Amino acid sequence: MQLSYAQNLEDYHLDLVFRDQADGVYVDVGGGHPVADNVSFWFYLKGWRGLVVEPQEVLADIYKGVRPRDRTVACLAGRTDGEAEFHVVDKLHGFSTVVHENAAGAAQFGAGYTTVRKPVRTLAALCAESGLARIDFLKIDVEGAEADAIAGMDFTRWRPRIVVVEAVAPGSMAEAWTAWEPALIAAGYRFAFFDRLNRFYVADEAADLARRFPAEPASWDRGQHLWEYGRAPERTDHPDHALALVLQAGLFALLPTLEPALVERLIVRGLEAIGGGASTTKSPDQLAGTAEFPRPRTPNGDLIGLLQSDELRAALGRIACRYDGGLFD
Repeated sequence: MQLSYAQNLEDYHLDLVFRDQADGVYVDVGGGHPVADNVSFWFYLKGWRGLVVEPQEVLADIYKGVRPRDRTVACLAGRTDGEAEFHVVDKLHGFSTVVHENAAGAAQFGAGYTTVRKPVRTLAALCAESGLARIDFLKIDVEGAEADAIAGMDFTRWRPRIVVVEAVAPGSMAEAWTAWEPALIAAGYRFAFFDRLNRFYVADEAADLARRFPAEPASWDRGQHLWEYGRAPERTDHPDHALALVLQAGLFALLPTLEPALVERLIVRGLEAIGGGASTTKSPDQLAGTAEFPRPRTPNGDLIGLLQSDELRAALGRIACRYDGGLFD
């Protein structure tokens, strides 16, 4: 593996175990984004498939376009079916959790949170509904609620060969596995490897896999990490730089022909994407550009007004003309 998609080389270490296995099944609890900081994406690329549990719908929805073979469920994993409060941390989605103290702790990184109600399902129920006959690895990263997720799994019916669990407290990185490790041991799993963030366990009946883990975690520079490449259009060394430039040019060329509803979605999503310290204002009037306008501008107090204005249509045309054949370099 040359490029790791995971936060802490989890995919690299798992690939040492499953290096000769072309297909397989995973259960990824707390999947997060389908690509960035994702433990199972490398295995999806290998041809695997699985069940992803991700309660943040804005992230869960992305799986449909990137990983259509997976079944993605936007719920929490817990001891019993029901509902629970879920604290969604702004920007730092990896800190979102059912544990209020952990969500509040994200304030040290300048992030707030909002609280919503989310459905809770047991892993046993989700696995049954997904029709899983086998599981090669189960990964659990739920920011302090690992014990609940483990309690809701039926380890007599499903025997993941490897179980990977985030084992330190969010933010403080204090040891946190004593709350749930006894349940795994009692279910017939043995500790095999610690990467300083996650603990890896091997089922008793698959004990030979334990020998495939290294004695020490791989060094950080063992491979490239996706976050190092930055944004694809801006970095020539990004693996998708050429495609990003083509897509960017294509989108800009089509701007004047897009339906207003799609332009609205692009603007709203763009403001969200650059929020938090970005210099671009959220004022509709200032989004219309600074070019000279030959008549008094119409005040646009909201996005709907902006979308119906000549000012915005002119701005789209000015952007597009360097890509749609109007002007050439």
